[in-house]
Amino acid sequence: MVRPAPPPRHRDTARMRPATPRRPSRMSLLSATILGGMVLGGMLLGGIGPACADSAPDTTPDASRAVQTTVSKGAASMRGRHVHSQAAASQPDAANPAPAKPHGAASSSTVSTGDPVTFQADHVAYDSKNGLAIWSGNVQIWQNDQVMRADKVVYDRNTGVASASGNVALVEPDGTVMFTSYAELSNGMRDGIMSKMYAQMDDNARMAANGVRRTGGKVNDLTRVVYTACEICDRHPERAPFWQIRAYDASHDLQHKRIEFRDAFVDFFGVPIFYLPAFSMTDPSVRRQSGFLTPGFTPHNRYLGTYVTIPYYWVIDGQSDLVAEGLFSTRTGPQLSAQYRHRFNFGSMNLRAGIAYDTHHDINYINTFGNEVDSKDNHGVQGYFFGSGRFSLNKTWRLGAHINVASSANYMRDYRVSGYGQDTLNSNIYLEGFGTGSYSRIDAQAYQGLNQGIIHNHDLPWVLPRYTYSYFGQPDALGGRFSLDTTDFYVYRENGTSDQRGQLTLNWDRPFRNSLGQIWDLTLHVESAIHRATQLNEQPNYARTTRSQVAGQVLPTVALKLNWPFLRSFNRGRGSQILEPIAQIIAAPNTGNSSSRFIPNEDSLSYEFTDQTLFALNRYAGTDRLDGGLRANVGLHSNWTWDGHQVDVLVGESFQEHVEHDRIPYSGLSHHLSDVVMGARIVPNHFFDFDGKMRLDPYAGRVDFADALGSAGFKYFRVNGGYIYEPVTPYYYYANNPYTSTPPSIYYKPISELTFGASTTWDNWHLAGYIRRSLARQQSVSVGGDAGYQNDCFGIDVMYLKQYTTIGGQQSNSTVMFSLTFKTIGSFGMNG
Repeated sequence: MVRPAPPPRHRDTARMRPATPRRPSRMSLLSATILGGMVLGGMLLGGIGPACADSAPDTTPDASRAVQTTVSKGAASMRGRHVHSQAAASQPDAANPAPAKPHGAASSSTVSTGDPVTFQADHVAYDSKNGLAIWSGNVQIWQNDQVMRADKVVYDRNTGVASASGNVALVEPDGTVMFTSYAELSNGMRDGIMSKMYAQMDDNARMAANGVRRTGGKVNDLTRVVYTACEICDRHPERAPFWQIRAYDASHDLQHKRIEFRDAFVDFFGVPIFYLPAFSMTDPSVRRQSGFLTPGFTPHNRYLGTYVTIPYYWVIDGQSDLVAEGLFSTRTGPQLSAQYRHRFNFGSMNLRAGIAYDTHHDINYINTFGNEVDSKDNHGVQGYFFGSGRFSLNKTWRLGAHINVASSANYMRDYRVSGYGQDTLNSNIYLEGFGTGSYSRIDAQAYQGLNQGIIHNHDLPWVLPRYTYSYFGQPDALGGRFSLDTTDFYVYRENGTSDQRGQLTLNWDRPFRNSLGQIWDLTLHVESAIHRATQLNEQPNYARTTRSQVAGQVLPTVALKLNWPFLRSFNRGRGSQILEPIAQIIAAPNTGNSSSRFIPNEDSLSYEFTDQTLFALNRYAGTDRLDGGLRANVGLHSNWTWDGHQVDVLVGESFQEHVEHDRIPYSGLSHHLSDVVMGARIVPNHFFDFDGKMRLDPYAGRVDFADALGSAGFKYFRVNGGYIYEPVTPYYYYANNPYTSTPPSIYYKPISELTFGASTTWDNWHLAGYIRRSLARQQSVSVGGDAGYQNDCFGIDVMYLKQYTTIGGQQSNSTVMFSLTFKTIGSFGMNG
């Protein structure tokens, strides 16, 4: 059994780069030029030697003795113009291809036949009787990026063969370093043989062989080969690496950057596990090369049965590439998909598309809202297109687009198209600009529903267009800052409210502090908007009018906020504690349903009152609905920080003079005195951390909202858990008209979910598992786990996932994924 051996003893490899010779005398330089032209002109057949080779005198014994005498104690060199011809190659990331060496351009890594050569040696001698030129002592010969170094080189003019011995190192243009004890080279280092070769390749890959034969500088034929990308133990180099490919023979195509093994075994710890009659891989130095990628195999899938995927990667040029993939299954028709990527100097583009013949027929089903969903268009010829691009027009403006469409959600599910499981596919096209303290964007948006179980596809809007502008100014003469924001749009619905909006927000903040350490912030704020709407009586507004309406609103607001932090140190100055009372008063005209009944609602369908929005001027997500009236907010913030750990707690409450009873139920603001909101982050040490939020109703003595996430453990083992609770499912509130009928029954089903997981890592091993369960519905939502091993050159993972939720009327099955990753070779896996 042949294993990669450690490199032969040699001088510091950093010195293999062409060294600058000592400046010789004028006579030494002339002698070196004569010798270089005479010897290298014959050694490097094919015209590598420059014109000075023609000026070399006859090698008479007297001339030979004169040359030996002149250069025996100095460095000999032949100088010429250095022309580097190797192109740079780079690897594009997953989203965008980067400029790289085109496929087929690898010939730059072969030995040139016309570029000048430089050599250096401590001693040079010439045997005129036998026609031998002998270099010894730190011999270096290089041509562009091709470098050879040895203790001794003997060139036979009669045979044209140069024999190198003693710590021979050959540096290839791609960075590969080949070490050998003996090499014979001819034809300008394009042909030759080597014995007991050891190669250090890109990405820490290594290859060893008993013998190597080079032909034309393009192909290396190797016998008794071993290849690995694993580290060799320094203390025990005789031990087999973690994995290795051991082959009877192999060919290394230097021009096309391919390594082909024949009659090979894959060994783990020196024990053969797999047998491969033939195996081909890309040279580790290559980042992009055309060819077939690793095929995929799945033994079982609910919709595809047993299927295989065969991908092909095509490097079109240095800026673009394409991956084409065929999918063939036992239960439905085939699919052909492709991904095209192109990078420009001013942007990038990424296009994905697929077409298939789906033979799977779904049955109709009743969705959450009691509607029958027909699946008649979800089979037959199906396809999808996902495209994105971003282009810089100049230093200020940028144009981009995301276009995502599919013929049906069931097709995406059947063929495992990425994006299935989302509620919608979103598309937009935009133009955006960046200035000093300002941002501007105009875009158009469209949506395609994927989950007809909970989405009314025919109710989804088109936004044509939407304009946003934001400006944040510098401090003015009064010490305040002015800001301006506007978001204007036209929303069109075939079934529902269509409306246009022009909106403007003006804001001025003036912070100041006094001698007591109090921090004050005065805010002057104005919200204004004008709307024009049709079909206000339809979703999502359900107003009591069928006429077109033009309505507007202006809400001026004055707010004054006080932060009064008290600070002390503890733990001998290594820790600090902050106790900070916070108070805020906000004055604005009253708002409510009476003032906004003819104003459509597009961006304020949700209302969240938590510790994060306690001091917000408007607790709605947008500006179609506004918080008005006279109200006061108070809170107490405390923070302890020491040695990188912290405990941070905020408790607060709000008082409103005017109570709005038409907000979403369980908003927390149904009384003059609001629910108590709390938030905490606790990280007292490395073994425990906790983040939590809660809203407590003091009138009913119940929790209206809770969200917590925490973990505990030590270096090798950790458990984590999460919990979320809300008494209603607000997502469904606007599915029906809340003014003429009660919300659907699913709205009153509380959200109460618990997630628990555990994970362990020990050296290179990892194991993790989790379960997510709905306590309100008394059923599991999903379970999963992952187990694997990973080191510097190998990885194995086994993952399991089971979903209990229903998407589009169908409940998914269990999924098992298995993958093996070999460094420099690739990943192999399957799922089902």
